[in-house]
Amino acid sequence: MILNASSPIFGALCSAIWLEENLTPRKSLGLVVGTIGVGFVARAPEAELTTAFILSITACLTAALCYALAGVYIKRRCIGVKSKAIAGASQLLGGIALLPLIVVNGLPIPIALTPTIVMNVIGLSLLCSAVAYLLYYRLIADIGPTRALTVTFLMPAFGMLWAVLFAGETVTDSMLVGTILIISGTTLVLGLKWR
Repeated sequence: MILNASSPIFGALCSAIWLEENLTPRKSLGLVVGTIGVGFVARAPEAELTTAFILSITACLTAALCYALAGVYIKRRCIGVKSKAIAGASQLLGGIALLPLIVVNGLPIPIALTPTIVMNVIGLSLLCSAVAYLLYYRLIADIGPTRALTVTFLMPAFGMLWAVLFAGETVTDSMLVGTILIISGTTLVLGLKWR
């Protein structure tokens, strides 16, 4: 989660380079504040710096950079293309890219498919992927990749909320501070005014 929060920073840098979007002090402050907030909420445990750990960090940061580059590319090259078409194509191509793994590894279904499991999978795929990508690509078209990528700041805060509601976890003071920082940073990047 913490490394995924680098997506808005990469988005701001890529937008400044290829979309000539101003990287204002307010936006820069918002990116820093939001990232610090994510760190407060997620609180990553200490880890041993092994080769595998460094490679995994590199892979996560590369994915966040690719996420930002894709947003910039879409904003620049897909003018007039409907967000439904982009979302549908990305989901379809993602599924096709994963098909060879089924051939290599077999179907990864170690448990019986109950109606509850099937409904959960359908709900997650429709709400968390299909609808989310429709909204995300529409945001890129309407407000640009940097501002659209600030949604990644909100993921730890919502993860914290779901953990409290469904897993009975407790919210710590640092998590509350982090959530306030996340909302403040997102507000600064989006250019919203406090009322």
